[in-house]
Amino acid sequence: MRGLPAHRFPALALAFGVLLVLLASAPAVASSYRYWSFWEGGASGSWSYATQGPSTARPADGSVQGFRFGVSKDAGDRSGQPRADADFDSVCSATPAEQGRKRVALVIDFGLPAQAPSGETPPRSEPRTACARVAPDATTAQALAAVAKPLRYNGSAMLCGISGYPRQGCGEPVADDAGRNPSASSSSSSAPSPSSSSASSSGGSGGPSAGLLVGVVAVAALAAAGVWQSRRRAR
Repeated sequence: MRGLPAHRFPALALAFGVLLVLLASAPAVASSYRYWSFWEGGASGSWSYATQGPSTARPADGSVQGFRFGVSKDAGDRSGQPRADADFDSVCSATPAEQGRKRVALVIDFGLPAQAPSGETPPRSEPRTACARVAPDATTAQALAAVAKPLRYNGSAMLCGISGYPRQGCGEPVADDAGRNPSASSSSSSAPSPSSSSASSSGGSGGPSAGLLVGVVAVAALAAAGVWQSRRRAR
């Protein structure tokens, strides 16, 4: 097989050079996000990361739902679970059952001070619990709204604030040096949050922009086309 004509090398080298510059300028994908994560209570007071959002989840009577604000590397980071057991009886024992209504126990953990957005402080240091008595078909979001207003959502219906905390921000990426929870019960360290969540936000994902990725693909395609054309003409 014959090599490429010498006059083709400058163009290819330029194309690959541009490609390398674009790749080098792409920002690193954010590894941690600050958000309200959503959990479901299980047997023996355990928690599992919810598989759907609070606006679509419809817990049964006697369920326990948990929320924890903080910073986490990925969805389901167990260091970011609520710092209280998922115990329905301890939360709802003082709220009698009512015909045509269901009771949902809620555990709301505002997180650690080191996880709070700049200029804000968690409204309380320990998790808050509340028993919501709502309609049988109510969602978790509706149960939460019954006991912890005001709630704040972004344009993508992502839960951003509970009881007014935090005042702003929603699932924003944070630097790794912001830290994550070393344990679920720690009271002095930084972050584990998404959310959510896995979390998209108004603050951006922290990854390369769509325009940059399109540019990279375009340059790569041009370079490949140049190689193919050169080999074809060299035959």
